[in-house]
Amino acid sequence: MLYRENGQFKTSYTADHQPLPIAQDRIGVGLLLAFALVGIPLLVQDDYLYKAILIPFLILGLAALGLNILVGYCGQISLGTGAFMAVGAYAAYNLFARVDGMPMIAAILLGGVFAMIAGVLFGIPSLRIKGLYLAVATLAAQFFWDWAFLRIKWFTNESASGSVAVSQLSLFGWGIDTPVERYIFCLLMVMVFAWMAKNLVRSHIGREWMAIRDMDVAASVIGIRPVYAKLTAFAVSSFIVGVAGAMWGFVHLGAWEPAAFSIDRSFQLLFMIIIGGLGSIMGSFFGAAFIVILPIFLNQFLPWAGALVGVTISTAAVAHTEFMIFGALIVFFLIVEPHGLARLWSIGKEKLRLWPFPH
Repeated sequence: MLYRENGQFKTSYTADHQPLPIAQDRIGVGLLLAFALVGIPLLVQDDYLYKAILIPFLILGLAALGLNILVGYCGQISLGTGAFMAVGAYAAYNLFARVDGMPMIAAILLGGVFAMIAGVLFGIPSLRIKGLYLAVATLAAQFFWDWAFLRIKWFTNESASGSVAVSQLSLFGWGIDTPVERYIFCLLMVMVFAWMAKNLVRSHIGREWMAIRDMDVAASVIGIRPVYAKLTAFAVSSFIVGVAGAMWGFVHLGAWEPAAFSIDRSFQLLFMIIIGGLGSIMGSFFGAAFIVILPIFLNQFLPWAGALVGVTISTAAVAHTEFMIFGALIVFFLIVEPHGLARLWSIGKEKLRLWPFPH
């Protein structure tokens, strides 16, 4: 009875088309954001939780959000997301290191701009090819940028080891040094980009993306320009992914090398949106939570379970068992609910709107 819509009347088009039309959803999201902004910094004092769970979850959720715009909303397959994260990270690093007085937030956003340019360039093949062939074309971007950042020393500021590092991060004079400050910065960035993405997919360009995803020939017949729709999807997706890559390097890692944005990262992000739910803003964060938390849980649970039954499980066995369980759960979710965790969440909300009446 707590999730009913009785008495909630929409008296304008604005009220009828708002992102969260149900009052309970608006209250729930408001309380969740308030808890994330105020409650977690007050209650969580363990730096490990920030460094290993909360900050990676926020940044990878942002990267998955960018990929979901391209794959889930526009239907363009991409296997080079890690490369565009790397472009954003290295572009932001070079701007931050080579330009005197460059603000950190400006370097991160400009890193997203450079990633957007790279994404549009490698998205041009989508105008003529699609499906598996497009996936191979984006995979070429992954290999190209991996080679470029590894072999061209200019990108790493002539570093002999090939790794780069940033320090003394600040935002408008506010130092971002402690894990709590880094978490709050990531949370604010994710909130802004999630709000922008939510409104963008509900706009006319978002409807064009979904029309191209459903049937590009029919979309072009009714006047939608496939060139414009596909390239804008690549541009917006790459920009968000580039910002996430810059944040991953600056805020989470601090020092990194090209291996931090390898093809494994691209597949990880693709698994996030498949498990979380294609074409869903919330699904991007569901998938990120699943990918980030599950390995840590299994790494802690398996040795404890082995000790409980008197079996000693080595570190190597834990790692291999973690991969097997992780893969089995992915297959299980794809079989039980191909539309991801976001669809399960949606079904639960639909049932609550009718409960306790069975009709």
